[in-house]
Amino acid sequence: QYWDIKRQYKECLLFFRMGDFYELFFEDAVIAAHDLDIALTKRGKHDEQDIPMCGVPFHACESYLAKLIIKGHKVAICEQLEDPETAKKRGSKGPLLRDVIRVVTAGTLTEEALLSARRNNFLVGISPLQRDEAAVASLDLSTGAFLVEKSTMQLLPSILARLQPAEILLPESLLQQPDLFEVFMPFKKILCPLPSARFDQQNCERAVLEAYQVRVADAFGSFSPQEMIAMGIVIDYTKLCHKAALNLLNYPQQQLATQFMIIDASTQRSLELTATLGGKYLGSVLSAIDRTKTASGGRLLAHQLVAPLTDVASINHRLDRVDFFVRSRDLTNTCMELLSHCPDMERAVPRIHLGRGSPRDLGVLRDGLIQARAIKECLSATPKDLLPLQGLGFFDGLIDRLQRALQDQLPPHTRDGGFIAKGYNEQLDNYRTIREDAQATMMQLQSRYISETGIASLKIRHNHVVGYHIEIGAAHAAKAPSSFIHRQTMLSHMRYTTPELSDWERSIEAASQQTLALEQQLFADLVDDVKVQAREILDACQALAQVDVAVSLAALAVAEGYNRPLIDASQTFVIKGGRHPVVEAALHARQEGPFIKNDCSLDNEHRVILLTGPNMAGKSTYLRQNALLAILAQLGSFVPAESAHIGVIDRIFSRIGAADDLASGRSTFMVEMIETATILHQATSSSFVILDEIGRGTSTYDGLSIAWAVIEALAIENQCR
Repeated sequence: QYWDIKRQYKECLLFFRMGDFYELFFEDAVIAAHDLDIALTKRGKHDEQDIPMCGVPFHACESYLAKLIIKGHKVAICEQLEDPETAKKRGSKGPLLRDVIRVVTAGTLTEEALLSARRNNFLVGISPLQRDEAAVASLDLSTGAFLVEKSTMQLLPSILARLQPAEILLPESLLQQPDLFEVFMPFKKILCPLPSARFDQQNCERAVLEAYQVRVADAFGSFSPQEMIAMGIVIDYTKLCHKAALNLLNYPQQQLATQFMIIDASTQRSLELTATLGGKYLGSVLSAIDRTKTASGGRLLAHQLVAPLTDVASINHRLDRVDFFVRSRDLTNTCMELLSHCPDMERAVPRIHLGRGSPRDLGVLRDGLIQARAIKECLSATPKDLLPLQGLGFFDGLIDRLQRALQDQLPPHTRDGGFIAKGYNEQLDNYRTIREDAQATMMQLQSRYISETGIASLKIRHNHVVGYHIEIGAAHAAKAPSSFIHRQTMLSHMRYTTPELSDWERSIEAASQQTLALEQQLFADLVDDVKVQAREILDACQALAQVDVAVSLAALAVAEGYNRPLIDASQTFVIKGGRHPVVEAALHARQEGPFIKNDCSLDNEHRVILLTGPNMAGKSTYLRQNALLAILAQLGSFVPAESAHIGVIDRIFSRIGAADDLASGRSTFMVEMIETATILHQATSSSFVILDEIGRGTSTYDGLSIAWAVIEALAIENQCR
């Protein structure tokens, strides 16, 4: 049985359910024991060799799964599909029926414990290349977000850097093209190459239509064949991993690469947007500006930081929101207080929709929708069209039902019951009364047996092996009456039952089973109610996230003295009294005095600033600071400056710092020259370029010649700032 299943999932570690454990065997066991730092043991023999084995408890498997996913593994979860009693009725003498119920991969996660709360978890699919063009689809199953856009191979690295995918699906043929090695090298650990046959247009289109239960794709948008393939491969892969039909919540959103300022992976790293060069969150730009109160707001701000807008009207609309809250201090404080009590509904809804929801997920919706209603009321006087308040919807009926149905404190699983509130269902209350009466009867029975036997230490206990039983210390065994039926002899005590106790046990087990079955049915009914409004709830989550981002950026602006930038379509870049947001935050934290303000002025007449000075004079800080001000302005935030006039930037290039890539056969100088060549080839008159020491690693005159030629080309030919 094990080998039959393992052959179907060769690329996965197989979690094979054995009782209360998931066990791994052979090479899987060796790998898992090492990566999980757990004991490697053995069980039985194969070809006269000991079979390596390790295992993890099924009820605590999520923490182990998280470690394996982080290390790049896929895990197939193989469950027992029947209990021994069912197998006996089936007349089977072999092992219990087992099969894989799910394949856990980095890009298809929904479990809260396996995900980062404040970043999206995108599974990305790339269509086959046609005339240097492909489509990129990205699905975050944990939030329902589904995006699709067309891309050239030149833009693909920047799109992937923006999405920060957890897993990438692509045709094997793309990895066989030498000119694409560079594109996919940074994502090597998360690539999942698939046979080209999987990217068949008809099959992919069928997968999309089935997921949305429509007959034609035009029902929700007009998509090119490449976009349909990219979306279809993502849906098909997710369906295979979850071993179930996939009914997606959000319709795919078409995006254009030109909607966003292009910030490639190298520039993201050097500007330390979401993580420092050492890979830490603290010290990044995001850590300095993020004052969001909700997980969905945090995810939205992180996305906007790596995907600033390029449309002047859209940027100004976001700035209007922040401006409104800056001028409404009391309202901002009230909103932040309400938002701080909003749980992560955006991730609870997809879990419920996929059939993996828990009582706590329903509790998250109950509490979150109550807060959403309060926020909508709080913002009722907001100027029309400033915020998507209509997205907060009308959920009074659902809120009322969840409030009446659920206990205040909820368990993480439905399997043990105890989550439906008293008074919600009369039949359930009756079953519980029977069970409670039975508990009282048990205590009366115990008191009577103590009185009849004279054994004060006599107890009625329960375990999963012998059920309810009478327990007497071994020293008092002789006092046990003849009506006590012997069950077990233990080292320190004896176990008995009586006909009366057996009858009572049957009645309490029946009441417990009826109680649990009814609770689970009521849970299923509540889940159905949520599914009816699932899309509307996700719309509300997005509305809350937008409110959270606007409110938090306003709070940041007020607290740190940020001002509204002037954004237009010119070539101007004029900053008065600018500050570096991260350095300033660090100075405040260490109480080392203020950041020294500085200016920057670039326009059609003056496109270049050539900055010189000694080591540690702040040159790199100045370069990064001005790039960051542009990013903050175009994501829709106020900026740390007395004033800022910024003509929209289509792309930021950063050639900062020295690092070799010896694994790819590149010296520091070679890396520097490749990055410089990219800038020279791709920078437009709307781009913004920061360069730090071009031409190192050569002789003085060669280096100076390279730097001089690069600056002249950028100023005269590319005409960028």
